[in-house]
Amino acid sequence: PLANSRRVSRLGLVARLLGRVSTSGLQGLTLMAGFDEWYFEMPLITRMYLTSSILTTGACALDIVSPFALYFNVQLVFFKFQVWRVFTNFFFFGSIGLDFFFHMFFLVRYCRLLEDGCFRGRTADFLYMILFGGALLCAGSPFIDVPPFLGSSLAFMMVYIWGRRNQHVRMSFLGLFQFRAPYLPWVLLAFSVLLGNSPSIDLMGIAVGHIYYFLEDVFPNTPGGRGRRPLATPSLLRTLLSLVTSQDADRYGAAHATGEVEIQPLAQEDDAD
Repeated sequence: PLANSRRVSRLGLVARLLGRVSTSGLQGLTLMAGFDEWYFEMPLITRMYLTSSILTTGACALDIVSPFALYFNVQLVFFKFQVWRVFTNFFFFGSIGLDFFFHMFFLVRYCRLLEDGCFRGRTADFLYMILFGGALLCAGSPFIDVPPFLGSSLAFMMVYIWGRRNQHVRMSFLGLFQFRAPYLPWVLLAFSVLLGNSPSIDLMGIAVGHIYYFLEDVFPNTPGGRGRRPLATPSLLRTLLSLVTSQDADRYGAAHATGEVEIQPLAQEDDAD
C-alpha cells in the first residue's frame, strides 16, 4: 500500500508538471498569435521597412555585417559602384538599445499612420514619397555635416508630413503642455537638442518633408500649379505595386487591404470652435 501511494503521488506530481507546461505552452502560442496578427496587420511598406531595419541593425549587432559596408558615401557609390549603400544607410539605426526602440516606435507609428491614413489604398504613392525623400536626403547629405546613416532623417520627414496633413489634431508632450500636430517635429527637435544631440539630422528631415508637402499639397492648388502634380507617381511603379499588394492581401488576408484597420491617434481632434 505504501508503494502504491508513493506511485500515485508521483503520478500526480507528473500530471501537475505536465499541466503547467501545457498552460505555459498555450500562453506562448497565444503570444505568438498576437504578435503574428499585429505584424501582418501592418500595411505592406511599413512592414517591409520595419523588417529591413530590424534585420539590418540586428545583423550589425551580431557582427554578421559591418556598418562600414552600409553607410552612405558618394565616392563609394559613384566610383566604386557600391549602389546598395543608397538603400542600406536607411536601415541601420545604431546599437540595439533604448534609442533603437525609440526610433522603431516612431518609425512604425508615423509610417503606419501615413500609409493607413492619407495614403490608404495608394501604396505606390506612399512608396514614391519615401523614394523621393530618400533621394533628396542622399543628395543633400554630402553638403551638410550629418552622420552617413539617414534613417532618422527619413523618419522625421514622415513625422513632418503627418503633422501637416493632420493640422487639427491636438497632442501632449509628456503631459507637460499641449500643441497641435504640425508643431510635433519642432517639439521633438527641441527635446533632442536638450539631450545634447545635433539638430542637423532632424532639420534635414523637416526640410525634405516640407519640400514634399509643398510640391504635393500646396503647389498644385496655386495659380501657377493649375492642378498639376510635379510628384505624380510613375505608372510603372503603380503597376508593380498593384501586383505586390494584391498578392500580399491574398497571402496574408491583411485587414488593411480591405480598410478594416483603424489606428487611434495620439490625441483627439479639437471640438468645433
